[in-house]
Amino acid sequence: MTHLIRLHDFNGGIHPPENKHQSTQRPIRAASLPAQLILPLHQHIGAAALAEVAPGERVLKGQRIAQADGTISVPVHAPTSGHVVAIEPRPVPHASGLEELCIVIEPDGEEQWQPRSSLLEQLGVDAVQDIEPPQLVDFIRDMGIAGMGGAGFPTAAKLQTRRFPIHTLILNGAECEPYITADDMLMRERAAEVISGAEILQHIVSSERCLIGVEDNKPEAIAALQQALSERNLQHQIDLVVIPTKYPSGGEKQLIQILTGEEVPSGGIPAHIGVVCQNVGTASAIHRAVYHAEPLISRITTVTGEACREPGNWDTLIGTPVSHLLTLSGYQPQTQERVIMGGPMMGFALPHAQLPIVKTSNCLLTPTASELPSNDLAMACIRCGMCADACPAELLPQQLYWFSKAQEFDKAEQHNLFDCIECGACSYVCPSHIPLVQYYRFAKGAIREERAAQAKSERAKERFENRLARQEREQAEKDAKRKARAEAAAKAKQSAAQQAPSTPTTASAATIASQAEGSAEALEKLNKKLTATQTAISKTQDKLAAARADESQADKIPALEAALEKTQDKLKQLAKDIAAAKKAAKAQPDNSDKGDPNSPERLKRKWETAQTRLQTAQQRLQEAQQQGLDTVAALQAGVDKQQQRVNEAHSAYEQALQAASSAPAEAQADASNHTASVAIDVEALQKKILAQQDRLSKAQERLQMAEADNLDTVPALSKGVDKQQQKLEQLQQQLQQATQQSTEQTPGA
Repeated sequence: MTHLIRLHDFNGGIHPPENKHQSTQRPIRAASLPAQLILPLHQHIGAAALAEVAPGERVLKGQRIAQADGTISVPVHAPTSGHVVAIEPRPVPHASGLEELCIVIEPDGEEQWQPRSSLLEQLGVDAVQDIEPPQLVDFIRDMGIAGMGGAGFPTAAKLQTRRFPIHTLILNGAECEPYITADDMLMRERAAEVISGAEILQHIVSSERCLIGVEDNKPEAIAALQQALSERNLQHQIDLVVIPTKYPSGGEKQLIQILTGEEVPSGGIPAHIGVVCQNVGTASAIHRAVYHAEPLISRITTVTGEACREPGNWDTLIGTPVSHLLTLSGYQPQTQERVIMGGPMMGFALPHAQLPIVKTSNCLLTPTASELPSNDLAMACIRCGMCADACPAELLPQQLYWFSKAQEFDKAEQHNLFDCIECGACSYVCPSHIPLVQYYRFAKGAIREERAAQAKSERAKERFENRLARQEREQAEKDAKRKARAEAAAKAKQSAAQQAPSTPTTASAATIASQAEGSAEALEKLNKKLTATQTAISKTQDKLAAARADESQADKIPALEAALEKTQDKLKQLAKDIAAAKKAAKAQPDNSDKGDPNSPERLKRKWETAQTRLQTAQQRLQEAQQQGLDTVAALQAGVDKQQQRVNEAHSAYEQALQAASSAPAEAQADASNHTASVAIDVEALQKKILAQQDRLSKAQERLQMAEADNLDTVPALSKGVDKQQQKLEQLQQQLQQATQQSTEQTPGA
């Protein structure tokens, strides 16, 4: 049943020569396999796909070779079977002329498909209406389908309309730009696929009706669609609407206004007014995906212009070089060596013919000089206002031109620059031959770059603030632990004083020993800071020398000099602090004469102190070896000397224990004291293990953050984590030995 649809008009528009007859004299032909297929990972609006194959790997036709990266992205599939010969940056068809990462496939000629079955067979259903819309949307995304009539917006993302009630689905078959006939020939020869795709789309968006808009200069396509509609048992209302020929009636917002009388608000999308618009080529691709499990690996591309002997439309594999299609069409470069991708209004000239056909490549135009003369030199604007009359978006092209030329991008945005659809109508009517659209594209690109830089700065600021918050949190945790340890030590000291009030000399000795231990620990920390500062000075000096040798880094010299001076001041202060710490250590009261210096307890403490100093020396040696410092030899000598002291202290301690065992009473007392000492050792080791576990956890966290940010400090941090893990294992082994020793010496054990 045909419904009467009232048509509306939009402001502006032009009527350029159509020149569509050149490419409609032959049916759609299948392009032959080229020697190589070049598949850009970024053929659509949104994020580029991520490669899933490697050079040398064999792929099958229809196999996914790159996965989508995020919601606004689509995967890429192999158009034929063959071998991946390269994954590298290649020039792609884009107005910027930039390169994109591409997968290059060398076909083997076998056309071997990967195992496939239709979505209905996979789900075991009889009709598309039995499939849930979200499943269909996910499947369309997996099939790599993007809009085939415009900028290539991912179709699945466009169908996510659950937040907006959709009452109208529009299929765009207007194809208003001169020369291009890809959609016209598709509707003529594959009208049934278009109608089938429309039904699938209508089921997904749950619209009340579907309108297929076709310009009245395509009578054959209109007849084919009417025939397909009459032969199909439609489940929903689908109406074919013939609209007047006018450029750019094929623009999404313009076609919506023609068919519904509603305007998409500035900065909005069609879904905001209950409309979804898709290209007829996209509908056909959806049909082939759902019913034949065929991903988007080919498209219809028009090759036309008087420089081609056999213009027409080709069913072309994605990735086919432009030069291959031109050869099939009898291109004569001697006539005029200029190839335009797209039409004469919105297309752009290609730098060479080795670029690939992508999912949005609807036309290759090869005009002669008489057919499409080169642009004349631009003259001054005469303020005639013809551009404003022709603008279908009802903008002020003249004002946008002034703002873009003066790089006043904020004012251009205020005048709705991003509502410009870059149709070229303003440039077409301009008597001064000013390339207005090029100015608008330049301004849009500059604004996008500025927004990207601002977003990057905001992300960096957020990371910095998170890092500061994390450091403050860690410092607060350290302070809390330090306070808890101090309180525990105070309680232990008070408890010890209450339990042994009659031994003031012993308590005093313990206090002095504690002070000495604290002084040694402080000195050790200062020495570590000294080594790190020396390393920082060396690195800063290297950077400063490199900056002075490279003129491009001259702006970094003042900052590096300031950093070097600051680090040197820090080194001087550390030297003073170390001298003061050594002086304070020497000033500690000598309590060695208040007891037997050869007692097992004192010799054991001497042995433990020597072991601690040995570990410190070994750690400094490891750090120097990792950083390649010239102090390695001296530190190695220090380690050897300290090892000798440890051996001597341990030997003296063992001899004292043997001597003490000769007197039973003294041996019993010594055993008791030694057991108490072992118990204290166990408690101390447990505290050290807890502290070491905390240090290891923080080191692992720093390593994970560095790996996430891909920093160059990852190897050093990884070594640090390994070192902390080794120290933890050593402490755990010492605790196990001390616990075993304590058990063996406990009475009755």
